[in-house]
Amino acid sequence: MTVAAVITAVHPQDVAREVERQVALGCRSFVLHEVAGGGMLDQERLGAARYAAGLHAEVELESSSDVRVPAR
Repeated sequence: MTVAAVITAVHPQDVAREVERQVALGCRSFVLHEVAGGGMLDQERLGAARYAAGLHAEVELESSSDVRVPAR
């Protein structure tokens, strides 16, 4: 089972920095926490993460349906 690093940085340059840091630690799978409803900012963040991660990494944007809310 592969554990993906969850990236929560908002600005694309910060996303790239965090992904580069995780790649240096050996991570090859990334999930970006959605911050703009999947809009343009999220797409820019996704592009920055993919560029920083490289060709052999798996990078995806977390969808709101992936978020689990604890039962009350």
